[in-house]
Amino acid sequence: MMYWILFIGVTVLSYVVQASFQKKFQKASECPLLNGMAGREVAVRMLADHGIRDVKVTSTPGQLTDNFNPTNKTVNLSQAVYAQTNVAAAAVAAHECGHAVQHAQGYFPVKVRSALVPVVSITSRIVPFVLLGGMLLINVFPQVMWLGIILFGFSTLFSFVTLPVEIDASRRALAWLNQADIVDLSNQDEARGALRAAAYTYVVAALSALATLVYYLSIFSGRRN
Repeated sequence: MMYWILFIGVTVLSYVVQASFQKKFQKASECPLLNGMAGREVAVRMLADHGIRDVKVTSTPGQLTDNFNPTNKTVNLSQAVYAQTNVAAAAVAAHECGHAVQHAQGYFPVKVRSALVPVVSITSRIVPFVLLGGMLLINVFPQVMWLGIILFGFSTLFSFVTLPVEIDASRRALAWLNQADIVDLSNQDEARGALRAAAYTYVVAALSALATLVYYLSIFSGRRN
């Protein structure tokens, strides 16, 4: 019962957050930057203002595919964000550059998240099979199910460690957008709304991972009893 209450709550919250994000992002997309800077120009300037010279800004196919890759030191902006001159493009570009600034300044949660990446990349590939085997063999070899839960726990931990990283990147982005006069009083609310809504999606992702972990724990507890 506790799991279903948590699951329904997370599902409803996810719908609300996604709807809010789309609404606020669309509103920011319809709000032009008065200085006419495209997302690429915003990214280049933010990196330069933070003294980051070894990170390139590139265009990547797709929508919402924007990311910062610390391995090859690139800020990869989706084609729309790369070329458009609206508040949404500026906010997304600044957010991804916020991650570059985090890495350059040694932001501690980023270090923790980076340390978890290789672990999660391995466990995420095998955990479905371990959990399936664990559910089938729970009355014979309960250790298999317990191992699957521990492995999935790394993904849950990763989701929660990601939260401060994403929220801080949005905070840095908004602060710089204001400081550099990329946004002003006429469009500041749109930038803030888009960045906060994007950050909230990671909150939902973390809660969803927690709900799934609780589900597997309830299976283990229920069948063991």
